[in-house]
Amino acid sequence: MKKLLNTLYVTSENSYLALDGENVVVYEEGDELGRVPLHNLEGIVSFGYRGTSPALMGACAERNVSLCYLTPQGKYLARITGRIKGNVVLRQQQYDISRDDTRSLEIAKICISGKVFNARWVLERAIRDHGLQIDTENVKQVSIFLKNVIKDIQNCQSKEQLRGYEGEAASQYFGIFDQLILQQKRDFPFCGRNRRPPTDNVNALLSFTYTLLTNMMTSALETVGLDPYVGFMHTDRPGRVSLSLDMIEELRTVMADRFVISLINRKIVNGKDFSQKENEAVLLSDGARKKILTEWQNKKKEIITHPFLKEKVEWGMVPYVQAMLMARYLRGDLEAYPVFLWK
Repeated sequence: MKKLLNTLYVTSENSYLALDGENVVVYEEGDELGRVPLHNLEGIVSFGYRGTSPALMGACAERNVSLCYLTPQGKYLARITGRIKGNVVLRQQQYDISRDDTRSLEIAKICISGKVFNARWVLERAIRDHGLQIDTENVKQVSIFLKNVIKDIQNCQSKEQLRGYEGEAASQYFGIFDQLILQQKRDFPFCGRNRRPPTDNVNALLSFTYTLLTNMMTSALETVGLDPYVGFMHTDRPGRVSLSLDMIEELRTVMADRFVISLINRKIVNGKDFSQKENEAVLLSDGARKKILTEWQNKKKEIITHPFLKEKVEWGMVPYVQAMLMARYLRGDLEAYPVFLWK
């Protein structure tokens, strides 16, 4: 269990939540793991199937503490709230900002600035750790370009201009992405990003991992009461989780791209894990998907220090923290959205 700001996250899939006086108590196999005063909470998020006592559910409903349930893998199941809840006001604020070109542009600029910042530090980390194995000069040039384009992003005046800078940054970044692949070069050549469908092994891995990250972010937005389908940069489209796509931008390189590179360089996957259809689409085998999902779950358990909260959290909690911070910003509790910046 982990309390972040005013939300309690119960990450053990075998935990049972109950009420003892004025406290939320978390049990596992009959043993008490911890307790938190209910009046200190505005939400409880449980990643498990064991459930919650009726007494706790009633107390949460009475005091407007939301109860949100997800599977151990992070798939959103349901949220329970009382008769009076601020989610309506929060979502109305979200909808208002999404229709306001100026305010939605400011949020989009923050998200894309975070994306480019993190991409740059992925490259800087590669230079530091693998300087003798890569074309350091070429990678450094792209890093400098990304550093400079952040200033252009912060000063741009329209979403069209923002998309142009983002596209240029992505082109430069993926132009030297192959440098980060240190093992299995023959099975994993990379000549640029392609999708719908991916036509090489690396792009197949990237697309699959981006989908995992998008699903995590969608669940995270649901837990805080935001509408994942109404974004600030990605346009609204039936069935498209536009806000999720907005908010994974800052996490793509540090959570997904580095994960894919690790799968290849550690030889978790190999060329035999892929097949190509007649239309040149590259597909992952069922066995490869299982291996990747296992590694993804392990990745989510790794501990980092969150750059804004300055607290230790698991990687898997980062989308939930960012969703919570976005909700607080939209409610007016924060002056600006604190984008996730990694080094």
